[in-house]
Amino acid sequence: MEKKQKQNLVPEEAWVKILTRLSLRSIARFRSVCKEWKSTIDSDFFRDLYESVSSSSSSVSWSIFMNNCNRTEIIGHHRCERWGLTDSLGSFITRPIETTTTVRKTCVLSCTDGLVLLYTETIEGAPMYHVGNPLLRQWVLIPFPPHLSGYDVVRLQETQYFNDNGLVTKIEKGIVVGYKVVWTSVSRVVSNQLTFMIYSSETGSWMTKEVRCRQSLIWTRLAHSVPLNGRLHWLATIDNSSMDANYVVYYDFYSGGDESTMIPFPDIQQYQDTRRFKRTITTSAGSLMYCNVFSDNNSALCTIRVWRLVGTHEHPNSWHLFWQVIARGNGVDYFPLVMHPFNSDIMYCWSCNRDSLVMFNLRARKCSLYKEGMKNKSMDGCIMRISGCKEFMDTIYPKLANDMYAPSHNLFVSQFVLPRWLNPLPQLAS
Repeated sequence: MEKKQKQNLVPEEAWVKILTRLSLRSIARFRSVCKEWKSTIDSDFFRDLYESVSSSSSSVSWSIFMNNCNRTEIIGHHRCERWGLTDSLGSFITRPIETTTTVRKTCVLSCTDGLVLLYTETIEGAPMYHVGNPLLRQWVLIPFPPHLSGYDVVRLQETQYFNDNGLVTKIEKGIVVGYKVVWTSVSRVVSNQLTFMIYSSETGSWMTKEVRCRQSLIWTRLAHSVPLNGRLHWLATIDNSSMDANYVVYYDFYSGGDESTMIPFPDIQQYQDTRRFKRTITTSAGSLMYCNVFSDNNSALCTIRVWRLVGTHEHPNSWHLFWQVIARGNGVDYFPLVMHPFNSDIMYCWSCNRDSLVMFNLRARKCSLYKEGMKNKSMDGCIMRISGCKEFMDTIYPKLANDMYAPSHNLFVSQFVLPRWLNPLPQLAS
C-alpha cells in the first residue's frame, strides 16, 4: 500500500496571518519549529507584512544603564505590545550565559541595535567577552585581543570591566548584518592619534587600526564611548584651560578613513559661563544629542537647551538647537540624565529634592515624576520602573552641581533598545 503523502493541515497563508498578530518574542520561538517556518519568518515578505499589521504597535521596550561599576539599570521600560515582555530588559541581559563553569561576575560593557557586549568572569577568575542578543538567547564568545597582557587581566578582574570598550553594528534594510568589538587605547594622555583593536564578525579575527585627529586632544573621557550608526563617539578637550569636555570626537568603523572627526560643542562661546553641569552626550531617534541646564543670569529661572548633531564639520553650527525651554527652579535640582531613545521631545532628569526621576515633555512644557521601586505607567501605557538611581546620584550629585571643573565626571549611560524586528545575531566568519 502506498504511503499517503503528509499534508499540511494548516495552509501557509493561514499560519502566516496568525504569526503576524503575535508578539516578536513569540515569533522568535516559532523560528525554531522547522526550516520552512524559519525561512518564512526571516523573509522580507513576512517582515513587511508584520509591519503593516503591527504599525500601530510602535512602542518597544528599552532600558537605561548607569555606567558605574555595577552597570545599574536605572530605567526599565517594558510590557510593550511589539515584543510582549513582562519583565524589564535588565533581567534578560544580566542572566548568566550558559558555560561549563559557574559565572561569578556579569557586566554590561556596551549596547547598540539590540546587541550587547558582555563581560563575564568564571568562579576561577577567568575573564570572557560575549556578544549576543539577550532576548533570543544567542551569545558568542569573543577571544581577547592578542596583545592582552597579565597586567590587563588583573586590571579587568579588579574593575570588573574594561572602560575602553565599544560595540558597533552594520545595518542593512533595518537588520544587523555584522558587528565589531572595539578596544581603544591612546599612547599618551595628550595625543593626536588613536589606536584601535577591532574584532569583526565578518572576519572572525582582530586587527589594528591607527586613526589621526586634526589636533592633539586631552582624552579625559576616552574610557566611555557612545555608539550610533556604526560610529563611536568620545568626549575630549583641546587644552588644559577646562577640565570639561569641549569636543565630540567620532570615528566610523565601517566607512571611516585614516582620520577621525572632531566637532566642538555648541555652547562653548555663547553659554560657556551659564551652564550648570558638565557636558555629556546621549542619543535619541537616531541622532546624537547634547542637553544641559543654564542659569541665564536669573536665579529664579533656568533654561533647558537641547542640541541635535546634524553636521560633520568642525564647527559649532554642526549642532542644531532643537529645544529651548524656560523652567522654574534654580536649575541645579534638575540634572539631565538622558533623552528618550525614540522621542526627542522627552528628556529625563533627576531631582534630588524629590528623589524622583523627572520626565520633561519639552514640546508640551510639562513634567511628570517617577518614583523608585514603583510600577509607574509611562506615557504610552507601558510600565516604567526606576531603581538604583537615587543611590548613585546621591554620591555624585553634589560634585556635579557644585564643582563644575572637578576632574571626574562619572555620569555616562548606556541605552539598550530593542529593535523593531528580531535581528538575530550575525554568524561569525569561519
